[in-house]
This record gives sequence, structure tokens and C-alpha cells, in this order.
Amino acid sequence: MRSTRRRRLVRVLGAAVVGVLAIVLGSAAWIAAVSFGRVHDVADAPDAPVVIVLGSQVRDGKPMKYLAGRLDAAIAVMESGRAEAVLVSGDANGKSGNEIAAMTDYLVDAGIDPAKIVGDDYGLDTYDSCHRAAMTFGVTKALVVSQGLHVSRAVALCRDAGIDADGVNADCDCNRLAVLRNFGREWLARPKAILDLWSGREPAVVSEPTNALTNATEDWHLQGGGLTWITIVVVNCDSNYPSKRGVGHEGCHFRKRSHR
Repeated sequence: MRSTRRRRLVRVLGAAVVGVLAIVLGSAAWIAAVSFGRVHDVADAPDAPVVIVLGSQVRDGKPMKYLAGRLDAAIAVMESGRAEAVLVSGDANGKSGNEIAAMTDYLVDAGIDPAKIVGDDYGLDTYDSCHRAAMTFGVTKALVVSQGLHVSRAVALCRDAGIDADGVNADCDCNRLAVLRNFGREWLARPKAILDLWSGREPAVVSEPTNALTNATEDWHLQGGGLTWITIVVVNCDSNYPSKRGVGHEGCHFRKRSHR
């Protein structure tokens, strides 16, 4: 009798394991198919009116390594002129801190025009970030920045939300344990992504549409979906100076930023 029960238990557990693997692998295959050919390195990213940076953990008001890597990729895209504005999407009331404030400060410190940065305080997960980008901010075409397997999942979710999305794979100066932990998390997140899509749920927070991002990408629309190349000289001065207005060359450094 015990032997029979053991065999039944083994069969049930085996079937459960096979079922879980089928769900995980099936969802991974769907995401790979939808995002195929649409994930790029920073240098190869195509043009888009907006680059979406997905939030992650912060510490003491500063982006941690994963988030800093995403922001650095967005800065490179902006400085090369391949995007006109940045949508920072995350949790303004996150357990680790205000992701939106940390991302905005990081971009501004890097020389990105604050008028070109729009924050979404309620991008509580990737699904919500994509759907709110479309529903609340009117995004129809975008680059979405993250790392590793998360990029392809974000592209798939944003495309399902109606956005013509391409992904940008950002670097991360992360230790091996963090990389492995996020790799495992991504495999588990794939079935949830499929369930979200099948459910057709609304984002956790639904907001009235805003034209904030439309205003930030005005130049893109004026050029009919493309930007004209110009070169801007950006001056960064030592913070010890009482004011940046009228300060001389001493204590400052210059760099060129190209836009088109």
C-alpha cells in the first residue's frame, strides 16, 4: 500500500514539475518571439521620440547599480540624439525609496534638460509601466531600457500595450550573485507576464491622460518623426562656486552633445 502511494506521489510531483517547466518555457518562447530583432546594444539603438527607463532599487536617494546602468544607457541615447525625451517609470513610494526622484536627479546631474524628463510615479511593475506609458502619457513609439532578460520581457509587454517598442540592453557593474539572482527572477517573471496579458487587467493605478510627454517631444513631432542634427555645448561647473551664472572658464568643463 505504501509503495503504491509513493508511486502516485512521484507521478503527481513529476506531472507538476513538467507542467511548471512547460509554462515557464512556453512563456519564455513567446517573449523571445515577440521581441526577436528588437533588442539592441546602446550603440545600435534606433531612433524614437522617447526612451523609457524602468525603475529599480535605490539607496539613500541614489540609484543602485542596476538602475544606474539603465540611466547611463538612456543618457547615451539622449546625447547621441536618438531620443528626444526620457520617461522615468517606477515606484515613487518604493520600499527602497523614491525611484522617480532618484532617477530624475541622476539624469539632471548628467546634463539632461529637466524639461525633457517626465516621471511616472506609478510604474509599479513592467506591465504597469508599459500600459501607463501608452494610456496616460500617449506613447506610441519608444525605446525601453533595462538589462538582460528583462529587456525582452519589457519589449513584449510594451508592444502588447500598443507601443512600437525596441529594447536597449544596458550594462551593469554588478557582482555575479546579483546577476544570477536577477536571472532567476526573470525566468519566474515570464509566466506572470503571460497571465497579465491574458487577464487584460488595468494598471494598479489608472490616471487621467496627460500631455507632459507630448510637450517634451515637441521637436520630434515638428520634424515629422525625426530630429535635425545640432550641436550643443554643455558647461558643468564646480559646485563650490556660488552661482553658475557668469562664472568663468576656471572650475568648469565643456562637452558637446549632438541632437538631430
